Amino acid sequence: MANFDVIVLGSGPGGYVTAIRASQLGFKTAIVEKESLGGVCLNWGCIPTKALLKSAQVFEYLQHAEDYGLKANDVDKDFNAVVKRSRGVADGMSKGVQFLMKKNKIEVISGFGKLKPGKKIAVTDTEGKETEYSAEHVIIATGARSRELPSLPQDGKKIIGYREAMSLDKQPKKMIVVGSGAIGIEFAYFYNAMGTEVTVVEFLPRIVPVEDEEVSKQLERSFKKTGIKIMTSSEVTSVDTSGEGVKATVKTSKGEQVLEADIVLSAVGIKSNIENIGLEDVGIATDRDKILVNDYYQTNIPGYYAIGDVTPGQALAHVASAEGILCVEKIKGMHVEPLDYGNIPGCTYCMPEVASVGLTETQAKEAGHDIKVGKFPFSASGKAKASGKADGFVKVIFDAKYGEWLGCHMIGAGVTDMIAEAVVARKLETTGHEVLKAVHPHPTMSEAVMEAVADAYDEVIHL
Repeated sequence: MANFDVIVLGSGPGGYVTAIRASQLGFKTAIVEKESLGGVCLNWGCIPTKALLKSAQVFEYLQHAEDYGLKANDVDKDFNAVVKRSRGVADGMSKGVQFLMKKNKIEVISGFGKLKPGKKIAVTDTEGKETEYSAEHVIIATGARSRELPSLPQDGKKIIGYREAMSLDKQPKKMIVVGSGAIGIEFAYFYNAMGTEVTVVEFLPRIVPVEDEEVSKQLERSFKKTGIKIMTSSEVTSVDTSGEGVKATVKTSKGEQVLEADIVLSAVGIKSNIENIGLEDVGIATDRDKILVNDYYQTNIPGYYAIGDVTPGQALAHVASAEGILCVEKIKGMHVEPLDYGNIPGCTYCMPEVASVGLTETQAKEAGHDIKVGKFPFSASGKAKASGKADGFVKVIFDAKYGEWLGCHMIGAGVTDMIAEAVVARKLETTGHEVLKAVHPHPTMSEAVMEAVADAYDEVIHL
């Protein structure tokens, strides 16, 4: 039986990053993966979707070439080529992870891993052969998959999840997207930009419901301008797939409606992959589909840890990576502090993009803060106007008494790359006055952050 210091179960952005950091710290490390290295994120999530979205953005630019003084006649698309490019990007990234495993001398074990008592893992390969491994520390990073609703049983053809949505062999003429979180919104944007007639159905009163209310309203306005239909406070109660397409019955505040489409995308969240991996055999405690851990990702059973989407924290790739690094550094005996979950950025890569960190205005008020709010629209930004992408704004929220930067909310072109400024500033406990003293380059989209902060302190220049 092969013995390791650390075995990581799952090779997504939580698992493979954990394995690399463990190896850097001197641990003899192995990683177990039943499919392709990189997990859902690299193969069926974060990366290939961004490739699809980039194709959609380029197509949109070409369609509006005359807005930039250019002529691009007879612009057309090849849907299958767009999908093929996306798959190529994903394959390349997975090969990159293979290289990183080899570089860091991490043993890759292919197969389905199941936990055994005594810090052992039984791995079954594609031929059904089982091999047992042991380790001093076992880290569970098996991720999550698309969650299904009883009223929306996925068949992979007419009712699909995110995985099928990025590899369809034919572009649908009409699509219903159920759910308006990041996954649903990104696919709604992509398919609409490619020419599909899209309707978004959201159970809650507004789309991207975790975002600041003003951001939700702005995104809804932007989406409606592009032809996306939005139905909030609505619920799909049943679907009929017996015909050529799909008929979805939607319960709204005004009664029932029947929507017809070629396909329904269910984007109602994710479900942790914790079944059949031996948690019960080992005695690892769970609650509501999640593995219970402490601040350093230790389970109730010594030697077993869990990170990423299988734990109760935020289901984001960058969170899983950060948790994995912290976990193995704690195992090594290094001084580490618990992850600051109040300073985790969230991003949605539609157009306009959405990015945020910290408290919304409503949350700040509910927490008892006396607040200062600043807002700067991209319509007043020279760079945004020159780029032809002036939709959106930057909104900042500060504690009026102490100057603490409580939250930052952005919607517009490129904001997913801008939000890091607020993350770093908040981590360093930067005040609004310090932000104003940090000269921002001109002309840039990031100037809007400085201007929004200035607006909060009644010092804004370009409004």
